[in-house]
Amino acid sequence: MAAFPPEKEVVEKGHIEQDSENYGPERGRQESVSLNNNITARIQNPLAGIPRETLFRNVEDFAREAELTEHIPLFQKGALVAQDPPAFEQIAELDETERDALRNEVLHKWRQPRALYVTVILCSVGAAVQGWDQTGSNGANLSWPVAFGVPDAGPNATDRNSWIVGVVNAGPYLASAFPGCWLSDPLNNYFGRRGTIFVSAVFCLFSVIGSGVSQTWEQLLVTRLLLGIGMGCKASVIPIYAAENCPAAIRGGLVMSWQMWTAFGIFLGFTANLAVYNVGDIAWRLQLGSAFIPAVPLVVGVYFCPESPRWYIKKGRYSKAFQSLCRLRNTPLQAARDLYYIHAQIMEENQFVAKSNYVTRFIELFTIPRVRRATLASFVVMLAQQMCGINIIAFYSSTVFVEAGADNLRALLASWGFGLVNFVFAWPAVWTIDTFGRRSLLLFTFPQMAWTLLAAGFSNYIPEDSTAHLAMIALFIYLFAAFYSPGEGPVPFTYSAEIFPLSHREVGMSWAVATCLFWAAVLSITFPRLLRAFGVVGAFGFYAGLNVVALVMIFLFVPETKQRTLEELDYVFAVPTSVFMRYQITKALPWWFKRYVLFQKGAELEPLYQFDAPIAADQKRFSKSA
Repeated sequence: MAAFPPEKEVVEKGHIEQDSENYGPERGRQESVSLNNNITARIQNPLAGIPRETLFRNVEDFAREAELTEHIPLFQKGALVAQDPPAFEQIAELDETERDALRNEVLHKWRQPRALYVTVILCSVGAAVQGWDQTGSNGANLSWPVAFGVPDAGPNATDRNSWIVGVVNAGPYLASAFPGCWLSDPLNNYFGRRGTIFVSAVFCLFSVIGSGVSQTWEQLLVTRLLLGIGMGCKASVIPIYAAENCPAAIRGGLVMSWQMWTAFGIFLGFTANLAVYNVGDIAWRLQLGSAFIPAVPLVVGVYFCPESPRWYIKKGRYSKAFQSLCRLRNTPLQAARDLYYIHAQIMEENQFVAKSNYVTRFIELFTIPRVRRATLASFVVMLAQQMCGINIIAFYSSTVFVEAGADNLRALLASWGFGLVNFVFAWPAVWTIDTFGRRSLLLFTFPQMAWTLLAAGFSNYIPEDSTAHLAMIALFIYLFAAFYSPGEGPVPFTYSAEIFPLSHREVGMSWAVATCLFWAAVLSITFPRLLRAFGVVGAFGFYAGLNVVALVMIFLFVPETKQRTLEELDYVFAVPTSVFMRYQITKALPWWFKRYVLFQKGAELEPLYQFDAPIAADQKRFSKSA
């Protein structure tokens, strides 16, 4: 059987067939770890233990099937480096330029090709549409309900109007959670990552212009539903595209540029709200319509970026994948190493992935143990983003500040301050997400968000005629944003984009984003009614409690993923959930209590994961650098 079936066969099966002759134990492979039941929590390099001659022969077979025979010596060197990354200094075939490039992966890990940075930044500009739209509707909520005869505040407010305002605000998230996210898989299949981003950007460009010229609330709802289709596709594919292009050591920092630009869009949206505050009756139209601005560079520039090499690999187009990696890595050696290592790991994945179509891939999110654990973890981090309460501020901060006694201008100014804090404090996560890790950031920031929300709610008991009333509410909301931005802000989309195997990455990310945006829609619909029923204190107290619930869920169900390649995460998510939970409850929790409550500096935590020697050495190498 050929290692690389024709492209048509690859498209139908959604993955590459495994060549048992080339990759079985008889060709020098070590015994494989089960990717569905890794009870020993062992993390394995699939190339480790293969004799040099066998490895070179496997590389030659790979190069012939991939039509890359002119690069056989390069791929042989790359395979040697991938087999034992820390030992590259002892590989005689490498020249000094190649050794310098490999040293810089640790010593200067941010020294990457311009094409990589341009690709990630340009595509993450698309996130600004989402952030800008959230805050555009935030400011517009003070005007458009009155303009369309459905006021949700004041003497003419009714419960029906509150529900209408909630549904219109929730429109993009409802459309994202249902048709938008789920269109991502077929669009990716036929048009690739770049084509899907282009289609979603077109929806985001024209729908927001339509919202600015709507004449009834029903028309506004339709335009926002169309916006949701683009938002859902875009949010499902851009983090995947960025994660697939980035080296493991800085993947979190670059993929989280999605959150950076979302935060920047939120800030610009609040700025636009203030800029058009005094223009009269069309202010809300400008606030909604101005969100088209960040979609323009996305539509124009996406095809100047390289396609995802992993998408090319999925389609069996290895020569194209190598060309993309050459643009995304500093040297051809690093491109060859990454391509062959990805290929070897995908051979491992294919042991548990059978022939599938869109429907069966969705069902397999819940039936294949390795995939099911990723599905659960992505569900938890995405649901937690809504449970933490950030979107009651992003969607309704102006309304909350008005309820606290501010006039419209002061409410917009206070909201602008929230947007600024949210953007500024997202920056530290560029470095901390790959050093402290995704899980650690979440476990630290959720308790802080709980007490700051509770404090913001209790600040409403300060007499309204006191300057401290609004000041203290704003202060604790700003502190809440400062803790959210480097933690639950960037982690969910970064985490969900990296944890699914290549065969299920699109449908898995669709599931994750649909979870996030569906509950964002529920929040958007229910919060105006919740605010009327509970008041500001009760509403904030309710979400403070949800932060505690989310903290427990993250502790039990969300493994760490920092500094692992996308393919090595197969072994992390092969560990049974019961094994992971037992470790957290019986090992990690007692250790934390001894170390940080009893202050026993000598307390030691037994590690969960057992790394094979080459991976353990590589992990230590990057940890020292961090």
